[in-house]
Amino acid sequence: MTHHRRTVLGGLAAGSAAFAAPMVMAQGVPRVVVVGGGAGGATAARYLALESGGAVEVTLIEPSRSYFTCFFSNLYIGGLRDMQSLGHGYGTLAAEYGINVVHDWAVAVDRDARVVALASGASVPYDRLILSPGIDFKNGAVPGWDVTAQDDMPHAYRGGTQAELLKSQILAMPEGGTFAMIAPPDPYRCPPGPYERISMVATTLKAMNPRAKILIVDPKEGFSKQALFEEGWQRHYGGMIERIGPDFGGAAVSVDPAAMRIDIDGIVEDVDVCNVIPAQRAGRVAHEAGLTEGDWAPVNAADMSSRLDPAVHVLGDAAAQGDMPKSAFSANSQARVCASAVLGALTDARVFPAVYANTCWSLIAPDDGVKVGASYEATEEKIARVDGFISELGEDAETRADTYRESLGWYDEITADMFG
Repeated sequence: MTHHRRTVLGGLAAGSAAFAAPMVMAQGVPRVVVVGGGAGGATAARYLALESGGAVEVTLIEPSRSYFTCFFSNLYIGGLRDMQSLGHGYGTLAAEYGINVVHDWAVAVDRDARVVALASGASVPYDRLILSPGIDFKNGAVPGWDVTAQDDMPHAYRGGTQAELLKSQILAMPEGGTFAMIAPPDPYRCPPGPYERISMVATTLKAMNPRAKILIVDPKEGFSKQALFEEGWQRHYGGMIERIGPDFGGAAVSVDPAAMRIDIDGIVEDVDVCNVIPAQRAGRVAHEAGLTEGDWAPVNAADMSSRLDPAVHVLGDAAAQGDMPKSAFSANSQARVCASAVLGALTDARVFPAVYANTCWSLIAPDDGVKVGASYEATEEKIARVDGFISELGEDAETRADTYRESLGWYDEITADMFG
């Protein structure tokens, strides 16, 4: 692995010195480092600290001091949540669970030496490493757009300021203006689901700009819960939303952020707001660590361990694990399985069989919620879907309102599971 280590070190601004001064850790206690403080990483760190009773030292590396969830950010755009309600801190994890919370960027991994390099120049040694870095965007996925254009055409696919920017642009649209979304190809992080976002944009525009139009430019033939969304759009926002799929040019699109124009297979459209959601891949540190094949990091279904390094586990959006969607619910479920496996490997703790589940809720309009979900099992090849469920077309208003309220309860439960 010497060649790999040189490659990683060569990419560091601080050079090999970044690995030269590791942080002092407790002697004789197994060390677990978790990179990424979202639904996968924060959950894994909390369960490791909680279940180990001090037998394992846990360090959580996360650059943000306040974590704003991507899930439910669409409800902020729809005026149903405020931004403060989506923000969470790491103080409880540090104070009550004894987790070493390091607010810094993990920029590289020396897998031979088992050390994570930080942007500050420090480094953190590990016995087991858990990566939950979320997503990054693929360069060139939408011609004319890169991250330098995100202030003009926001992606709003990371929590916080991007969602605030997109909402401010929507509120500033001229009367009768056009909102456009460039939807991502599969696979992509969801939530914040693109089609729930369309619904929440439509909710806002229906209230303050009812003559506005919404245009979806989509490279995919279809999408999850499509019939439910289209039924709801017709019922709540008739005539406002148009979707252009690949048969009509949705797969051949480019943008001009400065002119606020989109080109759909040669047809140019002037728009007032454009939400560009590019094709995605695993967060950068997974690639820098040499743990990816193509866009994602392959893992073993039984414990989320990397197929390229058994001392590393990869969770959530970054993992190529099989049938589970790239959702917060999935990442949280995977984190629990991973934490049990890591504790078993480092201590004499019992390892519980891998059991996975996911539910994804989407809000079509205020009090009109739908959901889809499944249970999964670990096989030699992948995490495999066992059975599932989905909301039905034509459900009554009480059922849909109950589904929405169920999603609110889930948000409270998962954030408590993440942050204590």
